[in-house]
Amino acid sequence: MKFDLNNTISVMKKYLDIPSPSGYTDIAVLECKKDFEELGLECSLTNKGCLIATLRGEDDEKQVTISAHMDTLGAMVKEITSDGKLKYHKIGGGCWGAVEGENCTIITRKKGEIRGTVIFKYSSTHTYGQALAASERNDETMLIRLDEDVNCKEDVLNLGINVGDFIYMDTRFEYTKSGFIKTRYIDNKAAVAIVLELARYFKKNSIIPARTTNFFISTYEEVGHGPSNAIPVKTTEFVSIDVAPVGAGQTSNEHSVCILAKDKLTVYDSYLRFKLTDIAEENRIRHNVDVFNSYGSDASQAISWGEDFRFANVGPGIDTSHHYERCHIDAIDNTLKLLGAYMMNK
Repeated sequence: MKFDLNNTISVMKKYLDIPSPSGYTDIAVLECKKDFEELGLECSLTNKGCLIATLRGEDDEKQVTISAHMDTLGAMVKEITSDGKLKYHKIGGGCWGAVEGENCTIITRKKGEIRGTVIFKYSSTHTYGQALAASERNDETMLIRLDEDVNCKEDVLNLGINVGDFIYMDTRFEYTKSGFIKTRYIDNKAAVAIVLELARYFKKNSIIPARTTNFFISTYEEVGHGPSNAIPVKTTEFVSIDVAPVGAGQTSNEHSVCILAKDKLTVYDSYLRFKLTDIAEENRIRHNVDVFNSYGSDASQAISWGEDFRFANVGPGIDTSHHYERCHIDAIDNTLKLLGAYMMNK
């Protein structure tokens, strides 16, 4: 199978440009619904805002569901300080230092978007000296400085900013000549682009998958309850797509698709993992199998919520996950090839 990788990257960039931290995903999901419908897929929305797009296959009884989560990391306004800055809570994981110095957008409920920057309270060594500048980053010392003329809490409230407003960090997307993609939120906008490319490829080439395939776009994976109890009832195999962190002690790399054996929540189903590994070997798809210590996926979350099916997780290897992330186009291509071959497997 030869997938359109340039289109895949364009779709990924499109969704990176639509803010969707956990809890604020409706705009992105509705755009995704439109894209699936333009390809001719049947679509429906769950009560909590997940999307199901269905591609009919030869076998409509033993269905497959492939998931990608639309939600990303982000932040939420926790407090407005007396001098007009914002304290915030992180949405999802990531360390405090991951966003230090990053430009961001505060999404107000009624007055549009306000720009700002994540700063450390003692960042100026001229003012505070080296000792304070090197001190701990935490929820008391990390602040958002607004790019508005504000000097007190009332000034901020007059802008329309309130506790509970969402904050989205700039992605700083770059696609290099050497094939690397650098951006925030590869996790998991890469997966959204992958499922849309799979749907486009099958529809454009009039290919009918072996089994009816549901593409499930979940909305709360980063906070632990992605597809909870809303997966199509005929699903017998569930494969989530998520990023595979690269680092010390891991087999994952930025050029391969990773097939997960275990995460912090559960061991993955060996039958389905072995099937995917066999498909990768038979089709000479560059892959690896890995075990992650601090990781969960739509698949492992679904099982913890009581779903009953074979379950697996695959995805492109990425460097510096939950930070300023990077992967190579090869990893996305290999993920596409594995899932495309899996959809044709009887």
